[in-house]
Amino acid sequence: MSACVPARAESARTEHVHPPHSPPPGGPRRLRVAGADLSASIAVFLIALPLSLGIALATGAPLQAGLVAAAVGGIVAGWLGGCPLQVSGPAAGLTVVTADLIQRYGWRTTCAITVLAGLAQLGLGCLRVARSALAVSPAIVHGMLAGIGVTIAVAQLHIVLGGTPQSSVPDNLVALPAQLANLRPADLAVSALTLSLLLLWPRVPGRAGRLLGRLPAALIAVAGATAVAACAELRLPKVDLPSWSSHALATLPDGPVLGLLAAVLTTTLVCSVQSLLGAVAVDKLAAARPGLTGRVKRSDLDRELLGQGAANIVSGSLGGLPIAGVAVRSSANVAAGAVSRNSTMLHGVLVVIAALLMVPALELIPLASLASLVMAVGLKMVSLNHIRTVTRHREVLVYAVTTGGVVFLGVLQGVALGIAVAVGVALHRLTRTRITHAETDGVHHVHVRGQLTFLAVPRLSRVLHQVPHGGSAVVELDGSFMDHAAFETLQDWQKTHTAQGGSVDITGRRPGTRISEPADAEGCRCRPWTPWRNHQCDERPQHAASPVGSGRQGPAAGTVDPANGPSRPNGPGGPDGPDGSHAPGGPDGRPEAPARSDGSGRSSGPSGPSGGELARGISAFQRNTAPLMRPELARLAREGQQPSQLFLTCADSRVVTSMITSSGPGDLFVVRNVGNLVPMPGEESGDDSVAAAIEYAVDVLKVRSITVCGHSGCGAMQALLSAEPGGAQTPLKRWLRHGLPSLERIPEDEDAWPRLAGRRPADAAEQLCLANVVQQLEHLRAHDAVSQALEAGDLELQGMYFHVGEAQAYLLAEDAGDGVFELVLETGLTA
Repeated sequence: MSACVPARAESARTEHVHPPHSPPPGGPRRLRVAGADLSASIAVFLIALPLSLGIALATGAPLQAGLVAAAVGGIVAGWLGGCPLQVSGPAAGLTVVTADLIQRYGWRTTCAITVLAGLAQLGLGCLRVARSALAVSPAIVHGMLAGIGVTIAVAQLHIVLGGTPQSSVPDNLVALPAQLANLRPADLAVSALTLSLLLLWPRVPGRAGRLLGRLPAALIAVAGATAVAACAELRLPKVDLPSWSSHALATLPDGPVLGLLAAVLTTTLVCSVQSLLGAVAVDKLAAARPGLTGRVKRSDLDRELLGQGAANIVSGSLGGLPIAGVAVRSSANVAAGAVSRNSTMLHGVLVVIAALLMVPALELIPLASLASLVMAVGLKMVSLNHIRTVTRHREVLVYAVTTGGVVFLGVLQGVALGIAVAVGVALHRLTRTRITHAETDGVHHVHVRGQLTFLAVPRLSRVLHQVPHGGSAVVELDGSFMDHAAFETLQDWQKTHTAQGGSVDITGRRPGTRISEPADAEGCRCRPWTPWRNHQCDERPQHAASPVGSGRQGPAAGTVDPANGPSRPNGPGGPDGPDGSHAPGGPDGRPEAPARSDGSGRSSGPSGPSGGELARGISAFQRNTAPLMRPELARLAREGQQPSQLFLTCADSRVVTSMITSSGPGDLFVVRNVGNLVPMPGEESGDDSVAAAIEYAVDVLKVRSITVCGHSGCGAMQALLSAEPGGAQTPLKRWLRHGLPSLERIPEDEDAWPRLAGRRPADAAEQLCLANVVQQLEHLRAHDAVSQALEAGDLELQGMYFHVGEAQAYLLAEDAGDGVFELVLETGLTA
């Protein structure tokens, strides 16, 4: 479990002031490359070298262009990009786009288009719109990649069989039977050997497999096929790297303006989306690798777009392929242990060295071997996992249309078709509303499934008018959106039906959601699941008593906003908030009328100012939560309580145990007192109340865990710090004496203080709160029931600290003693 950034960075900062007469600091910092980065760069280089040549072959570009793009992507994008561990270079996702550009405009104009696409990426990066690119539906992105993968695989199949690919997928499919009739056995044998090594190399069993698996399968496949072809003296088309002196560079674009603009737009779109999605994926891979979270920052997507744009400008100017983030190389970089952007840059340097010094060795590689490698990469782009995902989310139509459009029409046209279908599907879902009416025991139930828009208003009105005058009706809204037209229709019908003597209960998808009248100018619309005090929407200050009958209280049980639909009325702990509490209010969202009134607006009796909040809260529970909880509570009543934990925490009203632990009835046996103190056992200093609870929990309830939970801003700890010796011994002072050992526990050495996720406590109160948790755990061990259960291995103790202001929980690390409270991360939790 990794530590988090300190909550108060200012308190942890230390200013280093250079003494005026001391010698100046050392010279410029030297570039230090970690050993992990060096080994990772070699692993990525071994993968990038054959893939770069293969992608250049698949596009029809000069083979040097793949090496130029790999080198520039590693050095320029690695240096300037916002994702330190992402490896950029010629990507398979750009193969179809680049091949089409080369066929239409020629190689040198394609390089110019790459430069213009890089300039467009720089503009987008300066406008800080990188996050907007992630708004594209994943079904469209996966469909685009799948279509590109199919196009690559079909085209490279011709080279695998010893022929030449056509310009489009339909043409390649038409020419395939003739190609099968004219096989070249040598090309087919080399391709089959490459694919076999590519598939079988990672599956070598035993210890030898673990050792050999460190070498990339792509390198082994190409090297093995090349060695066999050379030893067998097979006559095959091989890599031809002309002299660098004749390498073609970019020229001014030549062609129709609209066509060039479309080409630049397509290249920019594919490069940017693939790079940004790759950066997000690399963040997830880095977060999942132990020990890397604190060393590598999350991606800056706008900077990543700027880095990709600069790399495309340089690559196009030097005669290289378009550049984007590459998933295969990036995942290999993270898996190989890279810790900084140095690994990406070093891999680019290694590509430069290979391009200059390894030309004779590269010219031995058969083209059929590279084609089979790229074909395998293309097939992997059609991911079964992605198909399952889009099917589960009912977006398979968007995926299929995008894939088919890319295959048969082109990348830009396929993506445009996918976007159009995605918009159509969204509109269909928005307008598809099912409204049903049924009568049960004299109560008319109107169930609305889907989103309520103006298009559904006629059907809604027709069904609502089927409810007879004066009848009881329940309208359940099972959706997350309601526009203004539907809101007014439902509200007008509710007023009319109620005026005619009927009753209406309108609930949302979550229990307790209701339609309320719009707040008047003097009222307000309170936030969902707000405490009682924050629901007193009166003109007077919050701390002043508010007449219950004033009529200025906001909706109690969540409201239906015309723009956003039902709001969430309940907190994380249950249907109506943690511990069964709920914001008070009547059926119409306003305070319930008091039992008696003196005519002045002030209530008397139990529902008056002193007990109104409690009475309304209980009423809301009985109306909204009790019907849902009754079966579960009935089961608990029959079976008795069987909690798994004893949770000992402070009586502070801000610490809601069921909310911060996501627990429900019967899960926790909770003991609360001022300062979460556990008095030592003994006749003089002990406390029978806490001791009895501990004994009952351990011996009778057989809890498996005891947690002592402290919290920030604890008034008991502040009272301990400010207490003066002597004076009258009030009950509070006598109780707080059980916290004196916590004061004595704090060492003078600041380095030995308890730490919160690696940082020192923000102040003395927080320091005492942390030390108090550790001290009370020691007190727990002194109780006989606890010590015996610990010795038998039936019980474990846990220390916890809850920072109220941050809404963040920390757990005391195992065997930490007085050490570190570690952050509980969201990624470590299960739903």
